[in-house]
Amino acid sequence: MRIGILTSGGDCQALNATMRGLALTLYRNIKDVEIIGFLDGYKGLMYEKYKKMKPSDFYDILNVGGTILGTSRCPFKRMRVIEDGFDKVKAMKNTYKKLQLDCLVVLGGNGSIKSANMLSQEGLNVIALPKTIDNDAWGTDYTFGYSSATAIATDYLDEIKTTAASHSRVFVIEVMGHKVGHICLSAGIAAGADVILLPEIPYDIKVVAKKIKQTLKNEKNYAIIACAEGAISEADALLKRKDYKAKVAARNGRSVAYEVADQLAEEIDAEIRVSCIGHAQRGGHPDSYDRMISTRFGVEGARLIMKKHYGEYVVLQGSHVTHIPLEETAGKLKYVDVNGEIVQSARLVGISFGE
Repeated sequence: MRIGILTSGGDCQALNATMRGLALTLYRNIKDVEIIGFLDGYKGLMYEKYKKMKPSDFYDILNVGGTILGTSRCPFKRMRVIEDGFDKVKAMKNTYKKLQLDCLVVLGGNGSIKSANMLSQEGLNVIALPKTIDNDAWGTDYTFGYSSATAIATDYLDEIKTTAASHSRVFVIEVMGHKVGHICLSAGIAAGADVILLPEIPYDIKVVAKKIKQTLKNEKNYAIIACAEGAISEADALLKRKDYKAKVAARNGRSVAYEVADQLAEEIDAEIRVSCIGHAQRGGHPDSYDRMISTRFGVEGARLIMKKHYGEYVVLQGSHVTHIPLEETAGKLKYVDVNGEIVQSARLVGISFGE
């Protein structure tokens, strides 16, 4: 049996741990199995850039961040676009057939999973595993990388507090989360942020200002605002999509956190600073939970291959690692439940969402 594997999209801490779980299970349970590792994501599949893996490649990578195969972003919306005469889908199918693969395993986020589903519908045997620090994949309670990224964001928010307190400042901290705010919500609660701004809950800057004023007057000499990179004001939420995209483009690369700080400066008399956690949220070693759950995800992927049960997406539902049809999750996002228990608990403990 010959299995292809690739890592696609933004990297995260537990890609190697997941591949290790999959590979070691296959090596130890299938006679004469061969694993082909495609380099730099779907580009490796397109351009026949790969390496024949050995068991030793996987033994000691459980706690290693990043991906030993490399990754790249290949937007789904451009997968079927023929550029300079190059048909990307045809090329991927040809590589699959040329190497006589029995299955292709894709570790990726939402866009990568849409591409995996497309290849499955094109007749390839595909298994997909849930990678994204954003934890926004539909159909699974958890995606590997989320715990590690949330821990990094929480530590960053914690560490900002000492300088904020020393200088009596208000800090607006940008946290990753363009379309969904799971990291910002969890890290904000864990670090005791005063305000959490999410893409799912449009904010009113006057409400934010009122909360900050109350915090500075009654609780402490500083305040922390955890701001997801996709946070949006109530006014902007009413704009047409085209107009909003134009407004974002006009920021010239500055994040919404700076806009929040500028607006807040007009409402309160306090020293305000902006700080961005950035790509550190994807970096470093996976935490213990990510190592454990990623191993389980990899093992389940191997089980599906051994059963020749293709076109499936490995998921966590409750405490059980299982699988669902790939076509059920492709193209869907799991948003923060704005009326759910987590958000309600945050509100009850005094955190404002600026609404």
